[in-house]
Amino acid sequence: MASPQPIASHEEIDDASIHAIKRTNLDVQPGSRDASRRGSGTIITPTGAPTLFYTSTELHEAKPHASSAALMTDMLRKYESMFTLTAQRMRIIVDAFEETLEKGLQSDGQIVPMIPAFVFGWPTGKEAGDYLALDLGGTNLRVCLVTLLGGGKFDITQSKYRITEEQKQMEGEKLFDFCAECLASFIDSSMASGVLKNAHSIPMGFTFSYPCHQDRIDNGILIRWTKGWGSLNVEGHDVAEIFQRSLRKHNVSVEITAIVNDTTGALIASHYANPRTRMGVILGTGCNAAYMEKVGNIPKMKHLGIPDDELMAINCEWKCISGRYLGEIFRLVLVELIDDGILFPGQDTTKLEVPYCLDTAYLSMMESDPTPELLTVVGIFTYFFQVETSITERQFFQALAKMIGTRAARLASCGMAAVARRSDVLEEGCSIGIDGSLYNMYPGFKERIHEGLVDILGEKGKDIVTHHAEDGSGLGSAIIAAMTKTRKDAGHFPHL
Repeated sequence: MASPQPIASHEEIDDASIHAIKRTNLDVQPGSRDASRRGSGTIITPTGAPTLFYTSTELHEAKPHASSAALMTDMLRKYESMFTLTAQRMRIIVDAFEETLEKGLQSDGQIVPMIPAFVFGWPTGKEAGDYLALDLGGTNLRVCLVTLLGGGKFDITQSKYRITEEQKQMEGEKLFDFCAECLASFIDSSMASGVLKNAHSIPMGFTFSYPCHQDRIDNGILIRWTKGWGSLNVEGHDVAEIFQRSLRKHNVSVEITAIVNDTTGALIASHYANPRTRMGVILGTGCNAAYMEKVGNIPKMKHLGIPDDELMAINCEWKCISGRYLGEIFRLVLVELIDDGILFPGQDTTKLEVPYCLDTAYLSMMESDPTPELLTVVGIFTYFFQVETSITERQFFQALAKMIGTRAARLASCGMAAVARRSDVLEEGCSIGIDGSLYNMYPGFKERIHEGLVDILGEKGKDIVTHHAEDGSGLGSAIIAAMTKTRKDAGHFPHL
């Protein structure tokens, strides 16, 4: 069998589609609503690609069924009252969310499960040596060789291998055979290039960000697949055991030292690089947070006999806000207005009736549209949904996108504030490592998070800062493997 070949990196957002949106904006026929135009320029898409736009001197609001400005203003006020989170309302949410976090620490089966990650305490920064990390994601398999240099420094060599939709549904043993083959190919190439000197029994962190039950760090019983996976005979089984069998079958001398969630990895990697980090957060298609909790505050772990003052990483698995849902919230508002006869009367809106057809990236583009006529918004609705829009409707869409995006950021602030309050970091302040497309690419999201923290926590909120999280699924996973090996070699709860 030929060795699996690594793939080139790729962007999550399709720049070809974005270009097509812009192209639609420019292909306006003489006499149409947006035919007359002056000037040109470029804007930068969320992935950094420059895109040409034109502006027009006038708009022809000839369409008889275009929504009136007064009506759209009334609708805007209606949704402002629904989506706006005042400081008082946010503090109420935080109080309730703290109670929910506490319930998750007390017992299993809660709404926010507060899963112990069996990562004991913070990295020292002195971790050193070669470690592997393997991340089984929704689209790619990523293999990393991480050389920890101490003092928060590191080197990473990595390769990605494409995962097909067929592989995501194949029998579990074959899936992990594929993972073992990719890992073997990566090790061989690393040895040949001299990057890796000794591959014998090298510790590895296995980033497996799917719902699992763990009773120690090197096992994980899959509860259910997510992200489009359906591989057979894996749910209800220990993924580490299945993978280790495949590694032995392919003579890969690697030890699975830790099963790691990417959010816990982001927490540890960010603290390794910036010791002020006290929380790791993912704000992308999914949403989650991880932090350190004293074992004495985790009643459901009492039976393990761990001293109360030990620190344990907690993978919250909260779902308070996620990029997956912002576009759908926007679409549901449109559907409501369509059903009420306010939007797009006389037009075919079938494409807008498909759940989740409106990507959150579109809201980001609408918010950042710099053209007076909102030509990016024109392109989104014309290219993807084949409906025409008036300038009044487009202004409403842009305002609605901003309301939904702001609400998301302020809800995320509520979650962070709740964790910060129970972590006793308000007096000295802290840093939060955040990763994900909402934080990295959505316009104004960072600033809205900070505003929300100050609204909730007052002056103390100014001492909580955010920064881009370090690579949790690669660097973080490898650091956790290093920490776990050191802990177990020292005889510190080696059975966990």
